Amino acid sequence: MNKYKLDHTRAPIYEALNTFRQMRVVPFDVPGHKRGRGNPELRDFLGERCVSIDVNSMKPLDNLCHPISVIREAEFLAADAFGAAHAFLMVGGTTSSVQTMVLSMCKRGDKIILPRNVHQSVINALVLCGAIPVYVNPDVDRSLGISLGMEREHVAKAIAENPDAVTVLVNNPTYYGICSDLRAIVKMAHDAGMTCIVDEAHGTHFYFGVGMPVTAMACGADMAAVSMHKSGGSLTQSSLLLTGPNVNAGHVRKIINLTQTTSGSYLLMSSLDISRRNLALHGREIFSKVVFMADYARDEINAVGGYYAFGKELINGNSIFDFDPTKLSIHTREIGLAGIEVYDLLRDEYDIQIEFGDIGNVLAYLSIGDRQQDLERLVSALAEIRRRYQKDPRGLLSQEYIDPEVVMSPQQAFYAEKKSVPLRESEGLVCSEFIMCYPPGIPILAPGERVTSEILDYIEYAKEKGCSMTGPEDPEIRNINVLA
Repeated sequence: MNKYKLDHTRAPIYEALNTFRQMRVVPFDVPGHKRGRGNPELRDFLGERCVSIDVNSMKPLDNLCHPISVIREAEFLAADAFGAAHAFLMVGGTTSSVQTMVLSMCKRGDKIILPRNVHQSVINALVLCGAIPVYVNPDVDRSLGISLGMEREHVAKAIAENPDAVTVLVNNPTYYGICSDLRAIVKMAHDAGMTCIVDEAHGTHFYFGVGMPVTAMACGADMAAVSMHKSGGSLTQSSLLLTGPNVNAGHVRKIINLTQTTSGSYLLMSSLDISRRNLALHGREIFSKVVFMADYARDEINAVGGYYAFGKELINGNSIFDFDPTKLSIHTREIGLAGIEVYDLLRDEYDIQIEFGDIGNVLAYLSIGDRQQDLERLVSALAEIRRRYQKDPRGLLSQEYIDPEVVMSPQQAFYAEKKSVPLRESEGLVCSEFIMCYPPGIPILAPGERVTSEILDYIEYAKEKGCSMTGPEDPEIRNINVLA
């Protein structure tokens, strides 16, 4: 029986910190800046109110590793707001939430069914626990050059061919706003005796908006990682991990404590608490405005010509089962520019920072803090970029996703003996590290996958166009580590 009252006007961590701030407590604990007195430059930069609540765990403020009071109450309220059996406040980003899901469900040698277009954090978790990936290669929209969701038939086939798999992981949505048939996939997994876990890093608003794609918790999924700092309004690096009624919350807490800090930031936790209250009280109104702005922007950008701001018209009932109406994804290749080139022009020439650009698309991330006048500035800038920089699109690459050839598990490859070779000499060899464009952080190559000429062409093209490439030991990505 839960002792806490369901009152979403409350923000227990925030309230406890306010009470603490009013007390004249002499700090003989960490952090060493002692409410900013020991680091005046930091205090002046962040503000006294901020550094005064950058405190350590103590009895009045609870402990994130073993919450029994205000943090526990904040978790209870978050679980109710998201329709979950339990919610964990996460201060290691949604990376930590995703890795906890995988580590909670998988041990060494277990099979996990998942799409290959997952965030790096998923494959990192496979390196940590030794689980074996069974990839369901996503469908691809060749005109847009983007990967889509998992088709039901492909998931059913993977389950039938791997009855010993323990869990199925689903993106809801992808970076571009594409949703798979989550309800059907959850049912298929459960009917086969498997669990279903969901990466909802970009789907916080699904829980509060009207007419949004269905959520993991509403579908009966076992766990979901929700990135509150993306569309929920909390501070960067703060996240939630949601669990369903059939998941042992105590076991999940132990998994979290294997990797998450024992010094949880009260700045991050209080931002989660305040943001949950805001969404619970005002989320429907907030996200109806966001959808209105996104629809307006799509219409205006498509009227410019050359660009294609895509939306729900893509829905096909399977690999694009639904679409996130807040996502402002824009195809740029028809004006003769790669997405990353438009991304760079927007920032360098027009002081507009968008979320990311790949070789064919850009994504402007809309959420609770956006304004109509800012969207109008974006539309005007895109129109001017087309007028000033448009060129012949022939010769531009369009493919965003390349099917991998998996040779061994990520863990085996990551810890195997390796050697560094020039990039072009790696063809046919097995990669032992990651190469990706960040964002979105979906690996082009992951440990255990064979290097092909198509992949090498893609990497060199992305580098030439200015994509931010990350992952390898060699920061210039002239060399790559492969199995010796």
